[in-house]
Amino acid sequence: MEAPHSPAPAVSLQLTVNSPQQMGELGRRLAKILRPGDLVMLTGELGAGKTTLTRGLGEGLGVRGAVTSPTFVIARVHPSLGDGPPLVHVDAYRLGGGLDEMEDLDLDVSLPDSVVVVEWGDGKVEDLSDDRLHVVIHRAVGDTTDEVREVTLRGLGGRWAGADLTVLSA
Repeated sequence: MEAPHSPAPAVSLQLTVNSPQQMGELGRRLAKILRPGDLVMLTGELGAGKTTLTRGLGEGLGVRGAVTSPTFVIARVHPSLGDGPPLVHVDAYRLGGGLDEMEDLDLDVSLPDSVVVVEWGDGKVEDLSDDRLHVVIHRAVGDTTDEVREVTLRGLGGRWAGADLTVLSA
């Protein structure tokens, strides 16, 4: 089996996030640089902060509805309350088969007009777009509070070439 096509990173940034509040704030800052058609893949163990980041992203985009983990519904669409793009929030944790199983969600139809965030999407959604932002969240080694996270953002493809991710570390 051939590995999914993975374009070279155009840009990357590493951050330390010290609390769930800071993770939400990172999501709100991230919303300012996202645009319709952006695919964001979130990777991290259970409880790492993927949904907290997405909740902040939803606040920053100004979307309707509480952003919660869509684990059991698989995907949830949050329409914009203004003139921004809707947020499509997907949790692929329970989906076993790659893009074939994801096709039932019609993400390729939603992608051009929305910001699509996929938790647990590794090996499942890479074929949706060569242009994507991959966010990896790890618990910091030696953190006794269980709140500190190391976050790595990698923009892949032409969309992210020249993008300034340093605005996220403000």
